[in-house]
Amino acid sequence: MTIIVKKAWALSKGDKVAVVSLSGGMLGEDFCKHDIELGRKRLQEFGLEMVLMPNALKGIKYLKEHPEARASDLKAAFADCSIRGIICAIGGDDTYRLLPFLMNDAEFLKNVQENPKVFTGFSDSTVNHLMFYKLGLITYYGPNLINDLAELADEMLPYTKDAFKRYLEGGNIPAPIRSSEFWYEERTDFSPEAIGTNRIYHKEIHGYEWITCKSSFQGKLLGGCLDTLYDLLVKDGAEKEACNKYGLFPTEECWNGKILFIETSENHMKPEKLEKILLELDRRGVLEKINGMLVGKPQDEIFYEEYKSVYKKVLMKYPNLPVVYNVNFGHAYPRTVMPYGVEVEVDNNKKEIRFLEEMVL
Repeated sequence: MTIIVKKAWALSKGDKVAVVSLSGGMLGEDFCKHDIELGRKRLQEFGLEMVLMPNALKGIKYLKEHPEARASDLKAAFADCSIRGIICAIGGDDTYRLLPFLMNDAEFLKNVQENPKVFTGFSDSTVNHLMFYKLGLITYYGPNLINDLAELADEMLPYTKDAFKRYLEGGNIPAPIRSSEFWYEERTDFSPEAIGTNRIYHKEIHGYEWITCKSSFQGKLLGGCLDTLYDLLVKDGAEKEACNKYGLFPTEECWNGKILFIETSENHMKPEKLEKILLELDRRGVLEKINGMLVGKPQDEIFYEEYKSVYKKVLMKYPNLPVVYNVNFGHAYPRTVMPYGVEVEVDNNKKEIRFLEEMVL
């Protein structure tokens, strides 16, 4: 099959969006019932209709034991022309187990090309994004249902809400992405009793930090969650085997002229582990090929300075590679959208990420 890179059409009021549980199955547990209703309400505020796919609420145990059921929901969403967008419920740690059921299904591969849709999620959804990148579909490393649309405060976090609106703004070059004025701590109480409570927040004092050379740079975005990439590329096991079997990680040539975006999860990997995955990316030729790097803000600013030191250490051999640290995407709150394969310019003078093409059609 000839792969043609395609963008999805923007979402419009009245559109149906599917909710899928492609990794963790917590959306189907009783303790998440309020998240479903909050997510539905927020989607309705955007003029969108939530469609819960048949297996999305089967729960943690069932979905852990049945990756084919998770894959079935994604295949059904792409086969249904009335569904215009797909939202991941949440991340997890074993999305890779869906690959055999997706990559060996000719009809699914055909539908991805013929029925492009907005696909949004982050964290372990990196596996899905890299798969779609390989299949020629531009997808979006951005908000998911439980973490963002089902925010327990009275409103979504304003910065994240503005990012989600980009999915409905087709045909135009999106506004530049700038640093959020505030950052928010992760919650400790996710229960219904916490509905209506605000997150603890802090004034952003760092903004975008150029931690190597201070130049502006340009390229198409490509990347994901470093925890997931570590499992796919470094740790010996089923994840690495699946990555190799299906050619999930882009080849060295694919990285030429790209902007690598990477971030760490809520597990707060040790700086030593961060160094290992960065060295693996270097061994694969990624750091030599890219035009620059965007690094997501560490959640709750844990290991903020330690991570920065690791990046400086590993990148000493590339003194002309610009690296921007503390960007609002990934696991830290709030978050913006990083669209795979879309051309942007990162401007050191204006401290902004400027789109050079539409994000959605």
